[in-house]
Amino acid sequence: MDTIAATDFLPLVATAGAAADSMVVSLHDVAPCTQKITSMMISELGAQGVRVCSILVVPDYHHEGAFATHPEFVTWLRALQADGHEIVIHGYFHERPTRTKETLRDKFLTRFYTQNEGEFYDLSYEEALRRITTARDEFHALGFHPRGFIAPAWLLGNEAEQAVRDADLEYTTRLRTVCDLRSASTFPARTLVYSVHSSWRRALSRGWNAALFRLLRTKPLLRISIHPADYSQPAIWNQILGFIAATKNARTPTTYQDWVAEQRLTQGT
Repeated sequence: MDTIAATDFLPLVATAGAAADSMVVSLHDVAPCTQKITSMMISELGAQGVRVCSILVVPDYHHEGAFATHPEFVTWLRALQADGHEIVIHGYFHERPTRTKETLRDKFLTRFYTQNEGEFYDLSYEEALRRITTARDEFHALGFHPRGFIAPAWLLGNEAEQAVRDADLEYTTRLRTVCDLRSASTFPARTLVYSVHSSWRRALSRGWNAALFRLLRTKPLLRISIHPADYSQPAIWNQILGFIAATKNARTPTTYQDWVAEQRLTQGT
């Protein structure tokens, strides 16, 4: 499938009067099967003053069926976009089959760290480009124009990153950075994220994120990444809401696309 021309992407317009310190809350793994829980999270976040989020949509989550074949889900996404939320491409299948002859590092990152969901960790350039452009074109056909691509678990190999650029998408993020692919600028910005698959992981995540939140309070961008399973863990969900409440008067909630736009205006790129 052919890529579209770069001229189809007009420069982003940053939110007028954005505060110097910002917060991006991103909701991951959004798909028809997670619509209900995502909707509840958006409602509760809105009550805490987070009026916009970056919504990371998986086109065919775990091969359960293309999101485009679910009219109610598409209508819901359109309503979110109309309310100011950002629609982001989040992988394609959000899973990675195990490979033969994997190194210990490969096994740690793709099995222990992300439980076989690092889809773009080691995809070839050709396959990465095929999945990304297919997703992009499916979104466009439904009236969405995503500017960002974020790999599952932020595991984006070098060849896959080049594919994101060649698909004319404008930014990506990793665990510790936000990367403007158009200006080739990389911004240090670690995200808060949780692991909830066992009690020890949940306890460690709460302690780690509490310490990390204190370290990040002086940074210009605070990122909070939320997965559907986080909502079902009251201690974790309450900690997330507590972080948001603590920054209510100090940070402006925004989306990745608007934050990147703000940096471009500041830097004149």
